[in-house]
Amino acid sequence: MMIFLELYIRFAMVGLFAVGGGLATLPFLTAMGETTGWFTSMDISNMVAISESTPGPIGINMATYIGYQVGSNFGGAGFGILGSVVATLGEVTPCVIVIMIVSKILVKFRDSKYVEYAFYGLRAASVGLIAAALLGVAKIAFFNAETMAESGNFFMAVDYKSLILSAVIFFLITKFKKLHPIALIALSAVIGIIFKM
Repeated sequence: MMIFLELYIRFAMVGLFAVGGGLATLPFLTAMGETTGWFTSMDISNMVAISESTPGPIGINMATYIGYQVGSNFGGAGFGILGSVVATLGEVTPCVIVIMIVSKILVKFRDSKYVEYAFYGLRAASVGLIAAALLGVAKIAFFNAETMAESGNFFMAVDYKSLILSAVIFFLITKFKKLHPIALIALSAVIGIIFKM
């Protein structure tokens, strides 16, 4: 049962530094995967795709997904559900505590320039974390490190199908601003099935 304590503590640490939302947690999740071996960088790519296309915050969805996977590997589906609950609680607990503390402080110091400066700093940090997450996901989605290691050729390692699909989706988003995101997700899924991406 120590695995569930470790799961809770690791996700509590991720939740504590989730400044900027779920995408900002990707660098922490990548480090967790490398440290524990619970999931690979390709698993993270799949988790991002699933978490972004399902309802709810991405960080919570990923914690639930990873918790289920770790619990299931430990002892089957029943433990998977327990792992989901433990990881999700671990992710949420520090956020709730921090929000309660910050709300109390903001009431007292809402006009303080130091509080204002702190929020400016937090904005910059969250942009940096999200940018790092974006680059990490782009690297996983558009580049195959194993092919690069085997062939030594950068151009053979680039996933051109994913690049083209991303360009098409980007074009559709900019051209048809009223197109619903669910339509884009469904279109991407169909294209992925047809072209075996």
